[in-house]
Amino acid sequence: MKNEICSQSIFGLNCNLKRAKAVIFGAPYDGTTSYRPGTRFGPRAFRAESYGFESYSPYLEKDILDLPIYDSGDLDLPFGDKQKTLSMIKERTAKIYNSGKMPIMLGGEHLVTLGAVSAAAERFPDLCILHLDAHADLRDEYIGEKFSHATVMRRCHDLIGDGSIFQFGIRSGTVEEFRFAANHTRCRRFDLEGFERVVATLSNRPVYVSIDLDVLDPGVFPGTGTPEAGGISFKELLTAIHSLSGSNVIGADLCELSPTYDPGGISVAAAIKALRELCLTIVKAEQD
Repeated sequence: MKNEICSQSIFGLNCNLKRAKAVIFGAPYDGTTSYRPGTRFGPRAFRAESYGFESYSPYLEKDILDLPIYDSGDLDLPFGDKQKTLSMIKERTAKIYNSGKMPIMLGGEHLVTLGAVSAAAERFPDLCILHLDAHADLRDEYIGEKFSHATVMRRCHDLIGDGSIFQFGIRSGTVEEFRFAANHTRCRRFDLEGFERVVATLSNRPVYVSIDLDVLDPGVFPGTGTPEAGGISFKELLTAIHSLSGSNVIGADLCELSPTYDPGGISVAAAIKALRELCLTIVKAEQD
């Protein structure tokens, strides 16, 4: 990790690494995208466009600039080498944990989550994942590949086992994926009903939150590589994010922003606002 302020940090965050309690970093990768590539431009869009949005949340009556969050910039990930990419993400996440801080990752396609979860699983034996997505991502392989955005939650299951992945908003997948989910994950189809109840039951168990932004309806969030009709509203997503307050979140990511497919910019706007609310919900103030 760098130790200076990122030259174009999210919202103009100016906290240094030593003082920070959370570290943002980008994973600009879309090497296994199967439909429309472009998520590698997501982290750059988060930073560039965040300057047009207020750092203050009227929902929570807090300002992200008051939080001890350090933006370490984007990883320089290799093209065409997904194993090295995952290794680099895992290494960055582990360094953040070793420094006593929380990682918050900006994707990139959803495969990048596996790198972060790999580091988290080694540090937190009782880890569980809250997974918000349009897609189950539970294929054992996709076009002969074990490591793909379509298999990421299956590979996470390999690491943390049955009953530790809680999926919400799922409205797309193969019959085999839904059968696997019925026996091995806790999968809520189509919406976020019961999300707050699940969060409450997790108590102090370490929670990694992975938000694939295509959980939102394409009418709200068209800027993604695999849009799926029938998604949730932005208000529903904010309610879920805010319900994480007080839970033991040890890491998070926001993935699958592909700004190329939304010239109007509403997807970037939604992503930035979701990031602000997530940070304000899960990152403690310096005096806490």
